[in-house]
Amino acid sequence: MGIAEINNNVVSIFANLYFYGNAGNEIICKQIAHDINTQWTIENSNLNISGKSYFFVMNVTGFYAPSLRQTDVNENSNPLNNYFRIEEYAEGNISFVDGINSNTGYFKLDNLLHHSTTAAHEFGHTLGLLHPNILDIRGHGIPGIMYPRGTICDAEYQYDPIAQPLAPGGTMNPQHRKVLQSDIDDLHLEKLRFSADGKAVIGDFTSEWHYAHFK
Repeated sequence: MGIAEINNNVVSIFANLYFYGNAGNEIICKQIAHDINTQWTIENSNLNISGKSYFFVMNVTGFYAPSLRQTDVNENSNPLNNYFRIEEYAEGNISFVDGINSNTGYFKLDNLLHHSTTAAHEFGHTLGLLHPNILDIRGHGIPGIMYPRGTICDAEYQYDPIAQPLAPGGTMNPQHRKVLQSDIDDLHLEKLRFSADGKAVIGDFTSEWHYAHFK
């Protein structure tokens, strides 16, 4: 969730990401925001809104918030604010957000390391993006950012390039996902209701506090 803003020839999405949980720290929180921004701000992006072309920029800021309270999340009314717990363990062994168009979720620490694409993928969900319907994309090149784990793809983008499709190692390695122009198009920013000062809310409030999962 965030605020889209038109300023001259640029459309930016601004958001504050507040991280809490036992595995959070200042470094990882800033890294997550950096990864989302760099992965979503692609060269030569192009948006068309009301017949005018714009460049697209993602501009999120990450904050480590160890003193965050449940009421801060449940009662938040600022569309800039998103809240994510970070823990070493997550049920199902995956990171997730609380639905399409949301502002809360739960991240598994090792999904976020080494400039992973997980945070950029999950933040896409908070802005309204779904997983694609067709998950066999052999012959279509680099997987877009919203393809989930388990996607069948060209061998060079698999965990193991010599594995057979769906065999161990024979599905998409999320490290190879990339934000494409088609992902930006799928945000459909042209459908937002921009105010007179060029701002519009994207996403919605889920405002769900998460407790740590335990094995």
